[in-house]
Formats: sequence, structure tokens, C-alpha cells
Amino acid sequence: MFSRKKQKRILVVRTDRVGDVCYITPSLRELKSTFPDAYIATLTQPHTGNLIKNNPYVDSILVDDLDKNKFWNVVRELRKHKFTHALLMQPTERAAYQLFFAGIPYRVGVGRILYEVITLMRSVSRNKYIPLRHEADYCMDLARKIVVVTDNLKLEIYLTEQEKTEAKDFFINHGIAKNDLKVFFHFGSLGSAPHWNEEKYLSLIKKFCATYSDKTYRVILTAREMSDEFKRKIAELNNSRIHDISSNIGDLRDMIKIISQADLFFAPSTGPLHIADALDIKCVGLFCHRNASRPKLHGVL
Repeated sequence: MFSRKKQKRILVVRTDRVGDVCYITPSLRELKSTFPDAYIATLTQPHTGNLIKNNPYVDSILVDDLDKNKFWNVVRELRKHKFTHALLMQPTERAAYQLFFAGIPYRVGVGRILYEVITLMRSVSRNKYIPLRHEADYCMDLARKIVVVTDNLKLEIYLTEQEKTEAKDFFINHGIAKNDLKVFFHFGSLGSAPHWNEEKYLSLIKKFCATYSDKTYRVILTAREMSDEFKRKIAELNNSRIHDISSNIGDLRDMIKIISQADLFFAPSTGPLHIADALDIKCVGLFCHRNASRPKLHGVL
């Protein structure tokens, strides 16, 4: 039974993709706002933990690399934290059993999947996505299950002052002035959703450059998935204001820092688009026709 008297030790679990982990950041903020004395932790994959780093509403970032041989290592780590509540934002059998074996008494999942029933998990229903809402709103439903009351779905990612300085220095070192309008084109999705072919992206860049030829813009290309043929065609444009920095980006945290300097961000419906949204960057998202990729469900907030 839910109680306000005991300190809440709440674990928020989302072990899937980058954009999906961005969607839990409103819940983290609202949980801490509702329970200021609560201990809030997240369980994500190691690389997506970078999205939570420096978040003032999170006390601990735990990770699971989904290696089947490390299942019990994660369970033992969870036990150490003595969680009272766990919110499984996206149903996964592995995490459901980990939360069960960790002895977390109040566990909330989505729907009534067999493994959630077996592990005696409480649930919220998405009602077959009728009416359709944003994924961040569906995530918030699990926080609402433990009496959070909010409609604030603003995504958030936090950078330190040092990281902001490093990002500014990165562009200065690449010959891009602080006051130049930085327009990012990220044309990769790592297969998470269908998107345009490279010819259409090339046409978009050409159109942009021609339309704004009188502006002090810089086109920034960031996707590692760009083919050599695409890069060759970009080089043939002979436009010194187009910069391919894809090979200079290290891990996900580097990507976050670099995106933070964008003035405008073009991308298909994929992780970097949601990172830009969480950094309060103006975005243009390109969405495919799949029902699961609809803008109302995964669009910019």
C-alpha cells in the first residue's frame, strides 16, 4: 500500500534507446518535486546514462548492459539501494524479473503482460493509445500512479558550466565563430525508424544554402552513418560554410555537448532530435509514415 510517511526510494527504469530515455526526464523532475526528500535513481543502459548525468533530481544512476550473464549482478546492486518503489517505463521481461528478485515492494509497469502478472506488478493502461498522447505523457502515468499530479512534460538534459565551455571551444577550434548561426543536420537513425534517402537530404541542404545565402550560417553535419558517396557530393558543393564534424564526436555525452550549441536542428525521429528538444533547441523533425513513429507520440515537445 502506498504511504507518504516513509522515505520513498524510487527507481525509474528505461533500458531502451536514447530518445526513449529522454522521455523519462519529466517524470524524474516531477517525482522529486512531489517527494523532495525521496531518493531517486535510474536504471538505463550504460551509454544512455549520459542523458541523466548532472540531473539535479537524480541521486544515483545505475546501469544494465543487458548481458544475460550479468542479470544477477544487477539484482544484487538494486538490493543494496533498498528501493521502495520501481517504475518500469517500458515493459521488458528482464527488468520485470530483476525488480521482483530485488525485493522492491511497490512495482508499476505498463499493461498486463504475463511476466508482469507473474511478478505481481501493478500496472497502468495505455488503453490501446486512445486517445493518442505523447510518449513522455504515458511515462508520466507511472509517476501519477504514485500520486504525482502534473501535466508538465518538458524534457531536460543538464550540462555543467565546464561542458558548455568545452562545447563553445570545440566550434571555435573548428573555425566557427560564436555568433555564427549553427544549423545542424543529423541524417542518421541507426535503424530506429525509416527515413529519407541521402539524395533527399542532399537536396534539403542545397535548398537551405541557396535560400539563406545572405545569412551568416554554418551547416553542421553530425551523423556517423553518412556514406562516403554522400560526403563526396557534399564536398563537391564547395561550400566552406558546410562542416562535417561526425568523426570528431566521441561518446553520447560529447554529442550532447555539441548539440547544445545548435541554433536549429534538423533530424529524423531519433535520439539526437530528442536530445536537442531536451536542450531547448529549435527543432525540425522528419517523421516516417509508421503508426509507431507518429509525431503526436514521438514529436518535439
